[in-house]
Amino acid sequence: MTAIRTVSIVGAGQMGVGIAQSVAGAGYEVRLFDVSAERIAEAVAEISASVARQVERGALSAEAAAALQGRITPTPDLARAATADLVIEAAVEDEAVKRAVFAELTPHLGPQTLLASNTSSISISRLASGTDRPERFIGLHFMKPATVMRLVEIVRGIATSAQTHDVAVAFAESLGKTTTNAEDFPAFIVNRILAPMINEAVFVLYEGVGDVASIDKALKLGANHPMGPLELADFMGLDVVLAIMNVLYEGQSDSKYRPCPLLVKYVEAGWVGRKSGRGFYDYSGPEPVPTR
Repeated sequence: MTAIRTVSIVGAGQMGVGIAQSVAGAGYEVRLFDVSAERIAEAVAEISASVARQVERGALSAEAAAALQGRITPTPDLARAATADLVIEAAVEDEAVKRAVFAELTPHLGPQTLLASNTSSISISRLASGTDRPERFIGLHFMKPATVMRLVEIVRGIATSAQTHDVAVAFAESLGKTTTNAEDFPAFIVNRILAPMINEAVFVLYEGVGDVASIDKALKLGANHPMGPLELADFMGLDVVLAIMNVLYEGQSDSKYRPCPLLVKYVEAGWVGRKSGRGFYDYSGPEPVPTR
């Protein structure tokens, strides 16, 4: 069984940063790669700020914080990243981009390297088919924010070996996470349920049944949800929600997964939520303000 000591994270966006911090916090050596050297530097700064907040709260000692940061190595060379014991792809939720990443990684992989994708909806079997090791390829779907959320969905492709699955589960659990097994169907478990709920909330807004504030209040108080569905959509990224809905719609050929036209319009306008400063809420002021 593969012994995992070094882990490369390919993609230094919000998910990649959270995964890198979680993995380094569990004692693994982490190589953090992104196509943008500037983004890698920003990611390292974000991790430093996050760790500093933990120290201020007393959740982490200064020594442990320094050790965590010391285990993260910015790695602008994808070939260098490919030599780790485990490579976790955390690129944008776009199948063409992910397949291109794996195609570039494959020639440089070590013979025992395991591959994982953090995809939230795309077929693991299809992604694995573009590599030289589908039996050593698995889905490790971390929830956002990865440093806080306890769940990791483990998704086996049709060719994923039992050994790879066992190593993946043991690795996720070593991070202090709880795992659940999901079959390789569009959007797996969490987003198969969550994204259509959000999409339906957007339809409710689109049809004028309620405004942003009333919809979110209704679900928070009426269903005891910690965040309203539109607030959650902004947190996830409306582009991510739309990508998941498109995967479901195309993969299931069922009209119940049709993305709401209003969701499409917001994404086309670049209003994709917190990361852009505007989505169903405007984040430019001291408090978020509904945009509809």
